[in-house]
Amino acid sequence: MKYQNILTGTFIERPNRFIAYVEVGGKKERCHVKNTGRCKELLIPGAKVVLSVSDSPSRATAYDLVGVYKEKMLVNIDSQAPNKVIADSIRRIPGFEHIEEIRPEHTYGDSRIDFFAKSGDVKKLVEVKGVTLENNGLALFPDAPTERGLKHVKELEASLKDGYEACIIFVIQMRGPTVFSPNYEMHEEFALEVEKAHASGVRVLAYDCEVMNDSISLGNPVKVKLRDHS
Repeated sequence: MKYQNILTGTFIERPNRFIAYVEVGGKKERCHVKNTGRCKELLIPGAKVVLSVSDSPSRATAYDLVGVYKEKMLVNIDSQAPNKVIADSIRRIPGFEHIEEIRPEHTYGDSRIDFFAKSGDVKKLVEVKGVTLENNGLALFPDAPTERGLKHVKELEASLKDGYEACIIFVIQMRGPTVFSPNYEMHEEFALEVEKAHASGVRVLAYDCEVMNDSISLGNPVKVKLRDHS
């Protein structure tokens, strides 16, 4: 996916989940943060950030904060980007090469699963999770407890009994990590549910991304590390 009207600034502070203040051209500007996660290891005072200029003149914030440099590594933090990346490139992923139909926001059980795909008589459900947390080459999700994410994984497990194929794709919004793991320390229940889903037949995949100031695209498979599997 591509962004229009990109510029860079310097992060100052984030008073709440939705708003940050950045320095742009010597001025303090209020911007919208396109990620409600913590991002505490990224959004630190003085960090170089990437902003997208809003095309809505009536909006209260003129900029969207979409990327942060972690030293030399650019991390996309736009929470809408992973779904767009998968929508653009899902046929590159093994098992999805020949899908004939793909639809977003599919209702299953009590959840909205990110994608429904179909190939012949085979129905597939795909949940996408964006990953912005990295530690020494290890990508982790989530960076805060996620009851919604836990519910989605349980729904994917349940869908297997109804004849669906199910897959969860962790989209690592950077290039650099070589391994992905559910974040056992942050939300052990979620991580254990991912293990259980994997053992039940839900595919658990991770991909990194090619990230530029003005774009993000699907990269390469990244090894998934679960405690009960190598």
